[in-house]
Amino acid sequence: MSYYRYHIFFCTNQRPEGEGCCQNFNALAMRDYAKAEIKRRKLAGKGGVRVNTAGCLDRCPDGPVIVVYPEAVWYTFVDKEDIDEIIEQHLVHGQIVERLKLPE
Repeated sequence: MSYYRYHIFFCTNQRPEGEGCCQNFNALAMRDYAKAEIKRRKLAGKGGVRVNTAGCLDRCPDGPVIVVYPEAVWYTFVDKEDIDEIIEQHLVHGQIVERLKLPE
């Protein structure tokens, strides 16, 4: 068994002015929200969920993006409701959120 059940990486890369990047979509604030929500739900820590910041995940046109391991499921999101849905469906119930999933 892995140390964490799920490991989530939020791309929070900031490119120069005018270039597309995840941070243009408030990715860092959304990462902070996800981290707080996972802690509030008592899902964080060993055997649970770990939320991390990632540099560029090289999917800028699909942004903002997160990837959830160990399944390597790539998601996009628009708002806190999307993050809540990923937490509830994927991290709590183990169901991929198809409407937010990016193609491989």
